[in-house]
Amino acid sequence: MRNPPPPLERLLSRTTERRGSNTASGRRPNEDRLAKGLGWFSLGLGLPQVLLPSRVNRLIGIEDNSRNRAIMRAVGLRELGGGAGILDRPRPGGFLFARIAGDLMDLVLLRAAFRPSRKGRRRVAAATAAVAGVAVLDIVASARTSRSSGSTTADGGIRVRTAVTVNRPPDEVYGYWHDFENLPNFMAHLESVEVTGDGRSHWTAKAPAGTKVEWDAEIVEDIPDELIAWRSAEGAHVPNSGCVRFTSAPGDAGTEVTVELEYQPPGGAMGAAFSRLFGEEPLQQIKDDLRRFKQVIETGEVVRSDGTPEGTRTQRQFHQDEAQPVG
Repeated sequence: MRNPPPPLERLLSRTTERRGSNTASGRRPNEDRLAKGLGWFSLGLGLPQVLLPSRVNRLIGIEDNSRNRAIMRAVGLRELGGGAGILDRPRPGGFLFARIAGDLMDLVLLRAAFRPSRKGRRRVAAATAAVAGVAVLDIVASARTSRSSGSTTADGGIRVRTAVTVNRPPDEVYGYWHDFENLPNFMAHLESVEVTGDGRSHWTAKAPAGTKVEWDAEIVEDIPDELIAWRSAEGAHVPNSGCVRFTSAPGDAGTEVTVELEYQPPGGAMGAAFSRLFGEEPLQQIKDDLRRFKQVIETGEVVRSDGTPEGTRTQRQFHQDEAQPVG
C-alpha cells in the first residue's frame, strides 16, 4: 500500500503522540481532577441549597420568599444530580455540558434578582462573579472531555478515530462509500454531496443552532477496496481532512471500516465546547454514522429506536427502546 498523503501522515503522527501522553483510560490525570473537583463542588453547593434555601438566599442577597426558596431547592437538586453523575461516570461529558447550561440559567436568575439596597446588590454581584468563574471552569472541563473521545489540537481542532465491522466484502463496502452521493444516507449531519468531477465534490452539512456549512473537498489518495483519503479545498468554512480504510476482518467476518478525521469547528475550541453542549459530540456523531452505515450495507435500511424514530441526533439518544426496522 502506498504511503498516506502528507496531510494525513501528519494527522496520524500527531494522534499517536497524543495517545502516548494520555493515561490508559484515554484521559489525563489533571482532566480527571478538574472534572471530579467540579463534581464535589456540585454536591457541596447542592446540599445547602436543598436543605437551607432561606439561608442561601440571604447569603447571596436574594429576597427570601416562598418562590425563591422553591427555585433555590430546584437549583440544588440540579447540582446534586450533576455532581453525582460526574463522580459516577468515568467519562462525565454529558453532565459537564449540562453544568454549562445550569451556569447560564443561574446567571439569568441572578440578573433578575438584583435588589435595590446597596448591600443586596453587592451580594448578588459577588454571587454572579462566582458563578461566572465556575462557568469558565465548566467550559474548560467540558472542552477537555473531547480528549477522552479523540483529541484536541493546539488550535482548537477536533481529531477522532473509530471503526466498525461490516458483514460485507471490502469491494462492496468500498464501492458504496466511494459513491459520495450515498453518504447522506447514513451521515445524519450531511444534507447533500454533489460530485463535481476530477476527484472533487461539494458538501452541504447541518451545523449547530440550525445553521448550515458548505465546502469543496478533493480526494488525495484512492486505493480501490482499501483506502479513500480526502481534504477540504482552500477556503472551506470547516477545514477538514482524513481517510477511511477498508480491511478484511479476521475469520471472514466481513470488512473493518476505520474512519480517521480532523476538522476545525466554527468558533474554535469554544465553538466545539458549545456544540457538544447542544448534543454535537464529534466522536459520537461518527460512531452513530458508522452504525447507520453498517445497517444500510447489511440490511438496506437504517434500524431506528422506538425512542427516536425521527432520527439520530446525539441529544435524542440518551434513552432508546429496543431497535427495530421502521415500518
